[in-house]
Amino acid sequence: MNVGIDIAAMATGHYALDLRFLAVARSVDPRKYTTGLGQDFMSVASPQEDVVTMGVEAGLRALEHVSDPTTIRLVLFATESSVDQSKSAGIYIHHFLGLNPSCRVVELKQACYSATAALHIATAFVRQNPAAQALIIASDIARYGLNTSGEPTQGCGAVALVVSANPRVLVVETTTGVYTRHIMDFWRPNGQDAACVNGRYSALAYLEALSKTWADFQCNGGGSVGQIDFMCYHTPFTKMAEKAFARHTEIARSIQRGGQYLPAFLPSAVLYGRRLGNCYTASLYISLLSLLENTAQDLAGARVGLFSYGSGCVAEFFTGVLAPGYQNVLFAEAHTAAIAQRALLTVSEYEAFYTQSRDPVCVPEVRYYTGPLCFLGVKDHQRHYRLTLCNTESCTQVRLVS
Repeated sequence: MNVGIDIAAMATGHYALDLRFLAVARSVDPRKYTTGLGQDFMSVASPQEDVVTMGVEAGLRALEHVSDPTTIRLVLFATESSVDQSKSAGIYIHHFLGLNPSCRVVELKQACYSATAALHIATAFVRQNPAAQALIIASDIARYGLNTSGEPTQGCGAVALVVSANPRVLVVETTTGVYTRHIMDFWRPNGQDAACVNGRYSALAYLEALSKTWADFQCNGGGSVGQIDFMCYHTPFTKMAEKAFARHTEIARSIQRGGQYLPAFLPSAVLYGRRLGNCYTASLYISLLSLLENTAQDLAGARVGLFSYGSGCVAEFFTGVLAPGYQNVLFAEAHTAAIAQRALLTVSEYEAFYTQSRDPVCVPEVRYYTGPLCFLGVKDHQRHYRLTLCNTESCTQVRLVS
């Protein structure tokens, strides 16, 4: 039985910062960001947006193509930006999407990798329950601190993946290669809002994990690199994905001893990433959506290789085959419009957003641009949200005073 991604949708913050302006403010050559990192913009979440609001927006979009939402019997929420040490943020998602109460809901954590763990859990669940569907929400806000080396790679975004039998987007193949190793390349201690990261070490660990997962994939009976048509990689920044493809090509050529067929890594696969920044758990699947929605040719029947990396570290390499007619269930226009319609911030406005508490005191009104769900703040240690029609046309923007 074929099982995999039946629907895929994404959402992002409703504000953005042009990295050329950030470069000027930080007294660096803008090309360090736009060429060296391969990033043009970062999406910025307002104080009334969080991983729940973005996850609900992506989920509502995905449900537009679900004929019977009551068949969703499993919700997996993947994040490293959790809003609670105990309660799964997926419970909020389940509530605001109005899903079937006969449903399991769990939150998963392992840096940027956990959405891939969720995908394999979900495919196994559907194989056992072919009439059911699973919903994966991967949602994150990347924060590294003002005026740090990681600052220009920040971003935010969410993806919603509906997993079913006979999927309309991607049939997930069962052979995988995995790798785990205890390292300290990236972590975020309890009570700390920004991540700790050793960027150079993390990049080396990422490439080592790619080599190890590919070797394990081969040991488990995976096909040759010549059987893969296109590649998608976890993309903390665009240049890292390009380095991954260079390493993958190097590995393939050493095995094949010459110029045999190699998969393609298309610029379309990182187009969304260049504009959103690092979306942690959502990053790999935003890359997949970017490939599918920004490539003019019909890729039906093509095999896509996917490399997922989570610092700390856990990594996995697996493949999937694109279904005929996948274009009919994509949201290319809506995604392109959402990216284009973000309100652009000045550097001082971005810094004001950044320094505001991520758990503000509850306020009754919607002050900033949001999606269909707005985070109102915390009262009595409880998070409060409001469903709203607020968007860039109807919501009054508060101009920040620096």
